[in-house]
Amino acid sequence: MFLYGALVILPAVAVVLLLAVRGHTAGGDRTSSAAAPGPDVYGRLLLALPVILLVGQGCAALCRRMSQPGVVGEILAGIVLGPSVLGLLWPFARHWLLPDELMPPINVLAQLGLVLFMFLVGHELDLRRVRGRGHALLVVSHVGVAVPMLTGVVLALGLYGPFAPAHTDFTPFALFVAVSLSITAFPVLARIVAERRLGSSTAGSMAVVSAAIGDVTAWCLLAVVVTTARHSSLLDVGRVLLLTSGFCALLWLVVRPAATRLLSGGERDGRTARLPEAAVLPALLVGIMLSALATDRIGVHAIFGAFLLGVVTPRRPAVERAAAGVRSVTETLLLPLFFVYSGLRTEIGLLTGGWRTWLWCLLVLVAAVVAKWGSTTAAARSVGLPWEDSMLLGALMNCRGLTELIVLNVGLDLGVISPTLFTVFVVMAVVSTVMTSPAVSAVQRFVRSRATRNTSSPNLSMTH
Repeated sequence: MFLYGALVILPAVAVVLLLAVRGHTAGGDRTSSAAAPGPDVYGRLLLALPVILLVGQGCAALCRRMSQPGVVGEILAGIVLGPSVLGLLWPFARHWLLPDELMPPINVLAQLGLVLFMFLVGHELDLRRVRGRGHALLVVSHVGVAVPMLTGVVLALGLYGPFAPAHTDFTPFALFVAVSLSITAFPVLARIVAERRLGSSTAGSMAVVSAAIGDVTAWCLLAVVVTTARHSSLLDVGRVLLLTSGFCALLWLVVRPAATRLLSGGERDGRTARLPEAAVLPALLVGIMLSALATDRIGVHAIFGAFLLGVVTPRRPAVERAAAGVRSVTETLLLPLFFVYSGLRTEIGLLTGGWRTWLWCLLVLVAAVVAKWGSTTAAARSVGLPWEDSMLLGALMNCRGLTELIVLNVGLDLGVISPTLFTVFVVMAVVSTVMTSPAVSAVQRFVRSRATRNTSSPNLSMTH
């Protein structure tokens, strides 16, 4: 009992006395001058995330019942929770549930989910389907950029007068309109291909690769627009192209063979020690982050580094198990946050305008769809693809979605386009994204009906 009192009670009493003395001697002024505590961002985030996920899953399920991709429902969930619906009907609930302090951490989680998802897309891409089609991929992707760009420059001749901001030169304005028409929503297209299980088909594989090539080209062209608008040197654009090519060569020539040797799941083949399976997932995550950082610093976009690493990562059992772990967290939690976050930043008020604005909106929409879908279909057909795959490829490449919104925000921040023209292109982006899934379904029904007619024709001829 004496030992307990000496070793437990006496030290406890000493701690209380020391804290009391220290509090009386140094606490008064410092306590009064302390800053007021900030908002409980961590607690608010833990409250907002379940609401975002539940509303997002509900809207995604509703859209899938209407043959729309789940991503459309997740964007709508963001619009419902954002200023356009909840903020309009119940402003207090909107600001209480999703205060401005939550936007940065939600954005970080959303961007992380996008990077991880693009690695999975690259890893699942079946390059055997497009092997020997390198020329076809370049033709399809670059024609799908060049023709819409020409269409955009022609449209800019009419859009410049009523929609260009004051003191904006025609050249950066026209280039920006051209890039806006030529872009393809790489992440959304990849999500649609994955949900419809088209990744193993020729059209699906070519669409993802062509969208990647086309979007790299479009990002480089966007760099031209930015440098032109800022009157900076075009040497920066050449630097971006050179560094991107060097990074691709590094991944293919160095990282790919090294990954093939290391990521095989804990076995030894005499000379080369393989990573233990427990280390495969951390190694993948490190590689994904560093690759995304590399392309982000180059000036293209972080998602392309993750996508390229996924392409060169070998398909081994240990890698597949690690990728399954990445997928479970990404598709359930992180990736929906990306689409919901984008919807949170969208205001329906941007879609208002007079009848002339809506007339220009209709013209821009028709021109964008015809230029992108038509040019991609014609280019695919010219390199030998069947009509069915060519039309399906054109329908997929017409998807613009959130990549378009990213580009539009860049132009608005630079002052190259006006808020009214921003609204026009937002309508075009949303409509072209929504129409992608019905267009793919229509092409697939046409292909099935044509195949049915072809198989039944010999039987009819034999009866006669």
